[in-house]
Amino acid sequence: MVKQKEPVRYVALGDSQTEGLNDGDQETGFRGWADRLAEHMAEGEGGAVYANLAVRGRKAAEVRAEQLPAALALRPTIASVAAGVNDILRPHFDARTVADELGAMFAALRSADAAVITMTFPRLAHPVPGKAVIARRMTELNAEIRRVAEEFGVAVIDLEQHDVASDPRLWSWDRLHLNETGHARLAAAAAYALGLPGATDAWNRPLAPLTRPNPFSRVRADLTWAGMFLAPWLARRVRRRSSGHSRTAKRPQLTSVG
Repeated sequence: MVKQKEPVRYVALGDSQTEGLNDGDQETGFRGWADRLAEHMAEGEGGAVYANLAVRGRKAAEVRAEQLPAALALRPTIASVAAGVNDILRPHFDARTVADELGAMFAALRSADAAVITMTFPRLAHPVPGKAVIARRMTELNAEIRRVAEEFGVAVIDLEQHDVASDPRLWSWDRLHLNETGHARLAAAAAYALGLPGATDAWNRPLAPLTRPNPFSRVRADLTWAGMFLAPWLARRVRRRSSGHSRTAKRPQLTSVG
């Protein structure tokens, strides 16, 4: 009897982007790029089992402290690590410190014989308060991510280098999380970076040219964003609470992808 190939054991670590925010909703459940990547893995010989440990609002040090031990216990063959944007948005930020947290996770997962994939942050697609500072911090952290990824043999989806990743049509109303199209593109990029069967670089194709919005629509969008996202985010900062307060991972155990 021919022995069946063992299923891929994929574990995702990170924050809200990996949790899948804004690809779906609170009522129907969030899907997200990691879920979509797991579905691609499941199409291969042997299938896949998948756990998603990501929790919104987590900084890199929190991902390491809370998610890494659980991830190692699951003995992944592939792991994704994506964190740092919540560090960038805090007053006290040091790119090297954040990268050291990521590097510690890379080192531990690679020592456990897992293939690891991570990503850089794309250029900002929308105007936001403090854009110049945020953009500078992202550039600094991206350079550090590339450094530690190379040190530990980690695959990188280098979103900063791809214009399509900054197309506003891939980003949702809150200007922080990808929308359904964006999550699908990121999943395809991850599959391509990992060399999964059937994956191509089509994820990097540009969308149709953008039409220029009229000033009224732009102002209305800015006011809507400020009321729905910025004000609640600032309120949480004042209360020193995270969007992920009291939340746990949506998929803490390895289960079949169906």
